[in-house]
Amino acid sequence: MRVVIAEDSVILREGMVELLTARGCDVVATVGDGDGLLAAVATHVPDVAVVDIRMPPTHTDEGIRAAIQLRAAHPGVGVLVFSQHAEPAWAARLLAGEASGIGYLLKERVSATADFIEALHRVAAGGVALDPVIVSRMVNAGRRPLDRLTERERVVLDLMAQGHSNRSIAELLVVSERAVEKHAASIFTKFDLPPAAADNRRVKAVVAYLQESRS
Repeated sequence: MRVVIAEDSVILREGMVELLTARGCDVVATVGDGDGLLAAVATHVPDVAVVDIRMPPTHTDEGIRAAIQLRAAHPGVGVLVFSQHAEPAWAARLLAGEASGIGYLLKERVSATADFIEALHRVAAGGVALDPVIVSRMVNAGRRPLDRLTERERVVLDLMAQGHSNRSIAELLVVSERAVEKHAASIFTKFDLPPAAADNRRVKAVVAYLQESRS
């Protein structure tokens, strides 16, 4: 199996080369950016490319954009996205065309090298290898944030909308304040409200809740 690796971290890149070579793979090229990936695939036409999402120059989505271009130009080359970032929208775009020879694994969730190698072989053979986290987020992406909440989270958010503090909510629900904080954190995540110093996530969650409740 011939492999191209696109990873901007030199340590990770060299580690993958050693791992794949030891498992009988032929690493025909290693690159550190999206342009290098496209050039390497055009030159070597490997069986599969291992691609990180965020690479130079902006470290945002260069890798995944290059992977989509790669698939358009070389549909026979498998693409295994191997990243620490779960981006279901990009996974959906990769799968939008010919949904074969595609993989998306999260670095921190690969607990055994054998699992990585097996996924790589599957993708190279035209199969699909998606981390369950990616699948779950792709499914939930089409649902309203309100529909993603558990029954208890809905109750907590409703009480937030009524102006109750976490302590007040805890007293009303006869639970610990820490339990309410965990529910609130889950609500913020499901409403795509990451921590930010300038934003009041509680207010934004309530506004979104009231807007969705009226729709």
